[in-house]
Parts: sequence; C-alpha cells; structure tokens
Amino acid sequence: MALSTPSTAITTTNHHHLKLSHPHSSISTITFPAKPTTTNSHISLAPILKWRTNVSFFTSFLNKTKDATSIKEELLDAISKLDRGADATTEDQQEIELIVRKLEAANPTKEPLKSPFLNGKWELIYTTSQSILQTKRPKFLRSRVNYQAINADTLRAQNMESFPTFNQVTADLTPVNAKKVAVQFDYFKILGLIPVKAPDTARGSLEITYLDEELRVSRGDKGNLFVLRMIDPSYRVPV
Repeated sequence: MALSTPSTAITTTNHHHLKLSHPHSSISTITFPAKPTTTNSHISLAPILKWRTNVSFFTSFLNKTKDATSIKEELLDAISKLDRGADATTEDQQEIELIVRKLEAANPTKEPLKSPFLNGKWELIYTTSQSILQTKRPKFLRSRVNYQAINADTLRAQNMESFPTFNQVTADLTPVNAKKVAVQFDYFKILGLIPVKAPDTARGSLEITYLDEELRVSRGDKGNLFVLRMIDPSYRVPV
C-alpha cells in the first residue's frame, strides 16, 4: 500500500509575499510576508588583498633569510680548509663560485652603500686574488691576515696586512650605483709607518654583491672574488 499526501502549491506575489494554497481546501489562499533578503554588492576586497600581500612578502622574506643562512654555512665550510684561497685548486674555485652565486641570489641588502652593515673593519676569509694572497712568496713572508675597512659616510676605504709586512693603503670611494664604487688609492704605508703617495693610475672598482651584518661578498674590476666577515663595526678609516 502506498502512502501519499495531498499536493500543496506555494506561489509568490509581486509584493514579495508567500501564498499557500491547497486544491481541496475551502480556504483558497493564505498569504505570509516574505522574509526580506539583503544583498550587499559593495563588499571591499582591498583589506583581504592587502593582508594576503603582506603575508606573502613576510613569508618570502623569512624563506630568503633561511636560504641565505644555509648557503652561508655551506660557503664557510667549503673555504675553511683553503687558507683564504691560497690552497684552492681550480676545482675548489669553481665550487666556491657556484656557492657564492647562490648566496648572491639570496642577498637581503639591495642597496649596500646605504646600509649600516657596510661600515667597519672586515677580515678577508677567501679571495681569488693571487697578489693579495702573495702566493709567489714563501709562506713565512706572507701576511697572516688581511683586513679591509669601509666607511660609507666618508666614502673612505683602507686595506691592511698583518705580520710580517703590516703594509696599508687608503682610498677614496666614488659611488657608481647603489652597490658599486670606483676606488682611487691615495696613500700607501710601507710597514705601516712610511707613507708613500699612490700614483694616479692606482685605481679600480668594487661591487658589493652580498651583504648582511656578518658577511660580505665583493667582486673587483679584475674579476677577483672577495669574501669577508665583520670583526669591528665601530672602526673608522683615517680621512
């Protein structure tokens, strides 16, 4: 046996009322006011889009910092056994170059000359420059440690050797763009004591391709690579 219920018709009027009618009822129509609906066609998406943009930027910044940290660790590990580059083979130099390029791609400082991280005294921990490494000299006559100091506010730089030579040279810097300077050397100091005026031809350029508060990567005009670590941010170059 099938169970069924009489059909009921529901219609709406032009005045947004509901009509309930039954085909076998003496009451032809019962009318109920319809529940008003609200449509807001002017909801602004700007706050949502701004929030998404901020979150995306913050996430990207964190990922970039994390990437740079791991690459720096890889770089420091690779150069630790190379005596600042003096013991590096061609294969070692190629490996370091690849790591450095990854680090440069993760550079958090796009305008190094405007960054306070640049100022101070840096220790050279790796270079491809054979003249700075003094590889043609016996080891006991080579500088044990090399330093470079930069003060962006006075546009001055200074290169320093340690025992047994103690030679120094100072230079004026001229910005070429936000990360590159032209270098004009002005005075050498032989044994750190005897000043000798540098010739006008003693010039070059330096591009800072990575910079944070503890590590700097630079490239010279002769194609040499320099990796340095900060040791004294308060150091001032003689004017």
